[in-house]
Amino acid sequence: MVDSAIVQNALTTPTQTVQGKELEMRALATAKARGIWASVVMLAIAAAAGMAAAQASEEGVANFYSDKFQGKKMASGEVYDKDKLTASHKKLPYGTKVKVTNLENQKSVVVTINDRMAASNPAVIDVTRRAAEELGFVKSGKTKVKLEVEK
Repeated sequence: MVDSAIVQNALTTPTQTVQGKELEMRALATAKARGIWASVVMLAIAAAAGMAAAQASEEGVANFYSDKFQGKKMASGEVYDKDKLTASHKKLPYGTKVKVTNLENQKSVVVTINDRMAASNPAVIDVTRRAAEELGFVKSGKTKVKLEVEK
């Protein structure tokens, strides 16, 4: 005689195993989805913090572009014009208006960001010749400045 408990166990175990595996797979998929969402949220928070830091006032050295870039295409796609009030920054979005103040003579000018600086560049901003003339540092080539994003 065959024990009915053994038969019952043999008949139900594969189904329970499949159901258990399905539940386990769903749990893993849910955990994976939550992990992805958590990563996305963390990246968004980090990006927002980076943008906030980039948009706060900033102090450092300003340089001006060499005239050899005249007529060349910049990172934004615009053509460099030494006679415009434009600049290059490491993080600020293109089109951002920035008040640049020369801390040595208190002269200020508002420039528009239209180029991207290399992250390794020690300067906080590169400005056009015209902006450097208005700020009074063409002769020296660089100066200490304060940057303030215009609202």
